[in-house]
Amino acid sequence: MITTENIKNGVNVDQLVETVGAVQMNPELAKFKFRAKNNWIDGGHCVSSIKSFYGVGAEDQSRKETFTMECSHPEVLLGHNEAATPPEVVLHALGSCLTGAMVYHAAANGIEIEAAEASLEGDLDLQGFLGLDPQMRKGFNGITFKLKVKSDATPEQLEELAKFSPVYDMITNPTPVSIEIVK
Repeated sequence: MITTENIKNGVNVDQLVETVGAVQMNPELAKFKFRAKNNWIDGGHCVSSIKSFYGVGAEDQSRKETFTMECSHPEVLLGHNEAATPPEVVLHALGSCLTGAMVYHAAANGIEIEAAEASLEGDLDLQGFLGLDPQMRKGFNGITFKLKVKSDATPEQLEELAKFSPVYDMITNPTPVSIEIVK
């Protein structure tokens, strides 16, 4: 017997439906813990390594390789341009997650996405980071996300699907962060 997978937008919809059903039966399966280890190199240059995570009720063993990501700063910010800045990495994470959420939820709803291309821009005033103006935010004052999508769905439908993004939620709602300094 020949079977064909139900693939839409690069997503195996049958597996997605099975996953949703499994989580509905056992909500503990939905709990994940992602990890990263960050090592300072010099100045603003840091390298993070990512491999293990907890999910679906166990430590994941599927990753054979460790992923690495670097952050640095351009010369105008006293860096050496070894990599993207941390705020640019945040834009990458947000764009990837908004687009991915839209694609997955579109697939689950039978919506075809033929193409998608995003551009992101974040406005930041260094006066906050430099401690020159206590009223100025240290982070982005705002982020603009523009997504060009080729699909039969309406822009409103696609926007609602994109808003399922975990990174969108992290950025638009305060996420508690605890800092512990160990000597």
